[in-house]
Amino acid sequence: MTMHREPNQRTNKNNKPNTKPKSRRKWMIVTLVIILGLGTVIYSLANRYLIRHVEVVVADDNTATASNSSEPSTTATEVNATSDDWNYSSDDMQVKIDKVQTGSGSDQITYYVADVQLTDASSLRSALADNSFGTNITENTSEIAAANNAIFAINGDYYGFRDDGVIIRNGTVYRDDPVRDAMALFSDGTMKTYNETEVSSSELLAKGATNTLSFGPILIQDGEIVSDFSSVKIDNNFGNRSIQDANPRTAIGMIAPNHYVFVVVDGRQDDSRGMTLVELADVMKGLGATEAYNLDGGGSSTMYFMGRVVNNPLGRNQERGVSDILYLKEGQ
Repeated sequence: MTMHREPNQRTNKNNKPNTKPKSRRKWMIVTLVIILGLGTVIYSLANRYLIRHVEVVVADDNTATASNSSEPSTTATEVNATSDDWNYSSDDMQVKIDKVQTGSGSDQITYYVADVQLTDASSLRSALADNSFGTNITENTSEIAAANNAIFAINGDYYGFRDDGVIIRNGTVYRDDPVRDAMALFSDGTMKTYNETEVSSSELLAKGATNTLSFGPILIQDGEIVSDFSSVKIDNNFGNRSIQDANPRTAIGMIAPNHYVFVVVDGRQDDSRGMTLVELADVMKGLGATEAYNLDGGGSSTMYFMGRVVNNPLGRNQERGVSDILYLKEGQ
């Protein structure tokens, strides 16, 4: 009697079924699952940290002024002002910038101090990258400043790297998710540090808040240096550095109403190691600040004045894009 095999059943020389096709299919499925998983993770990270998300397009300050008035807008060239590389003086503001170097060798620190006195708090404003509010929207500090005819500017809090905090800019609430210690500028020329979870945005607006910045920590509050910076936590975003160590810094302080001091510290370079938060607080206290607040630092730290970048960002005179600035401008 003759034995017959099924025509589609393959056997090896030991008359055992060949399992290789099934094994290959299994590994193909596993590989596909891994690829899809990695793709999902990569897209999620790109969506969170790279892809632009525009929530609100803000009217350009210069365009809005021109469209709302038949009179030409006032610029720095149309006012009675004098200036040089480190100073600016007009009827509305006085700006004096000093370059300071301390220490030597590996302990050297280079930082820049801008002492600013205003006759009207409206001269101090904020501006957003690309005139848009959202996440991952960035331009260099100098680009945002030039687009807004700024006389002076510093980088802000890089709100677009996070999706929380209370963000009020030029009197408009763009985000209302209180989580950390923050700083507010008011229409009477004062500045106040506060805890976002303890004061609502509506209360801030009722008190005349024009701008809030959400980064931190608070350096000086009610005339006293905040004593403990060891547990400072800004956010949990991917790639964050510790901010307790010596780093490039940007800070704003108020000496008296309409009298501000701005400090930008170079760091991570041969001639400047940067500052710790304790050192920065000491500098602000020494300058007479009664309130002082730490803003975004590292590669973001930039000071702009009269068309040029004053400090040395990243140690290579190379700015890093940011989502916002604080700046000074003549006129309404």
